[in-house]
Amino acid sequence: MRTVAIVGVGLIGGSFARALRASGFSGTILGVGSPATTARAMELGVIDRGASLEDACAEADLIYLSHTISRILEVIPRLAAFLRPGALVTDAGSTKVEICAQAARYLPPDAFLGGHPMAGKETRGVDGADATLFANRTYVLTPSDEPELRSGSRPVLVEWLKRIGAKISVMSAADHDQTVALTSHLPQIASTILAATVGREIRSAGQLKVAGSGLTDMTRLALSDYDIWGDILATNREAIAAALEYYIGNLEGLKAALQDNPSTIQSMFDEGTTLATRIRTP
Repeated sequence: MRTVAIVGVGLIGGSFARALRASGFSGTILGVGSPATTARAMELGVIDRGASLEDACAEADLIYLSHTISRILEVIPRLAAFLRPGALVTDAGSTKVEICAQAARYLPPDAFLGGHPMAGKETRGVDGADATLFANRTYVLTPSDEPELRSGSRPVLVEWLKRIGAKISVMSAADHDQTVALTSHLPQIASTILAATVGREIRSAGQLKVAGSGLTDMTRLALSDYDIWGDILATNREAIAAALEYYIGNLEGLKAALQDNPSTIQSMFDEGTTLATRIRTP
């Protein structure tokens, strides 16, 4: 792999570029984006130079799509006309079914491997790019089947992901979207709705002074940008709706148990403690 094109040089794309460099990649890293973004990325040493999508695809061995989901869906149909033989396209989108379907529709066989790094920050932009962002973090790959992971240029990407310290997990696009609806999207929605609910019910600034650290911890995700989450909600509706149904059902069960069923409440607390402990156990 001699040339990598980062399409969308923000936090994730910029971090991937920095991680490659830190792991020994000595080739050229191109950036595709607005003139201001690519200029800033060059100033920070994240990329070597900016390029148009057409020029980057004609030169690159790996095209890394790290825009928002809607932008990734828009860009994929344009890539086939420019790809050089043997080039691989991958993405970092937070949902996979629609992106993988779009790639299968427009790109040549062996030219795409869906991906989702389970890493990030509340901040956005190339200024936050971090070479260690993916280290010891799960990086999901979504081939259509296991043999696909070993065909074409895909093994090269897998090897570089290992070099940057990512922990690779392989699953289908559908399994990915159903899983992250519970493990990522539901927590975001719960945090956002909690913050909105408390905000609506708080009557004075003085009331917030009696908020403990729990409210701060629970509303951290509510700081996230809707530009990203709007796309996620739009492309994973069914799985998110199912996750919400489970969650609302449990909330309703807790509400009913408040009347005269403390054992049910204790059982919910015990289940919650078990999962919270598992998450925090290496």
